[in-house]
Amino acid sequence: MSATYSELRAQLATLATEAYRPELAEIDRLPTAEIAALMNQEDQTVPAAVAEQLPAIAAAIDATAERMARGGRLVYMGAGTAGRLGVLDASECPPTFNTDPSEVVGLIAGGPAAMVEAVEGAEDSAELAAADLTALGLTADDIVVGVSASGRTPYAVGAVAHARALGALTIGLSCNADSALAAAAEHGIEVVTGPELLTGSTRLKAGTAQKLVLNMISTITMIRLGKTYGNLMVDVRASNDKLQARSRRIVALATGAPDEQIENALAAADGEAKTAILMILADIDAKTAERRLADSRGHLRAALHATEPTP
Repeated sequence: MSATYSELRAQLATLATEAYRPELAEIDRLPTAEIAALMNQEDQTVPAAVAEQLPAIAAAIDATAERMARGGRLVYMGAGTAGRLGVLDASECPPTFNTDPSEVVGLIAGGPAAMVEAVEGAEDSAELAAADLTALGLTADDIVVGVSASGRTPYAVGAVAHARALGALTIGLSCNADSALAAAAEHGIEVVTGPELLTGSTRLKAGTAQKLVLNMISTITMIRLGKTYGNLMVDVRASNDKLQARSRRIVALATGAPDEQIENALAAADGEAKTAILMILADIDAKTAERRLADSRGHLRAALHATEPTP
């Protein structure tokens, strides 16, 4: 065995996510219902682990929203499961918040092909991460979130180190304490989920924790950017029948207007729910609503307040 593999084996042995659980050594002999119950019990520990990191998560989100408000992009970077979760979160932002695909980006070690099959050696290259960010044209206004369950993946750590050197905001999300990833980032988030049901299978609890945190980062950032009105997705992109129906329901919930008025407003607003809501609540036409939304940087509440008469 080479020195490199000996060192890596010793390194992995120190990680909580890689720890062996002898009490589960005969899990394969248990009835299916018992294994399912064990997995369910394990999963219930994840929200508590996330809760311990809420102050760090909130600080990272506020910093992210500030950068994005001035035109920065949110870039997730990881390998394997962590990379796939980042790509998933990024891909859900355009239909949910009507963002441009370039605003929230997911990069996975090895490129798009790695979404469905392993790309050998890609996660071990910090240079590949730097090259991917160079190709993206990273600037100091951008945000890079390195995601790695172990907290040591060279691709994720290299991404954060390269981005920070360029002045970009950096966030390191890992599932082990005292990780290299958190140390390399301006904002370290370490959700310690402990040993997995299957030794080292970090797509389980660690993957669930990463998904929860990424949900928070994208969702709350978009709330801060005015992409919602209360808990309504007023920037939803109505790209299919279901979303068109949801768009109409959102306008109805926000305004209480009758169906005919909603249909007329949406038609005049080219289907934009936020514009239609402002038209109805402020009793203004589409062009005025669009102008006021532009003046308020897309914040519906601010646009509504601007229409109120001065006392």
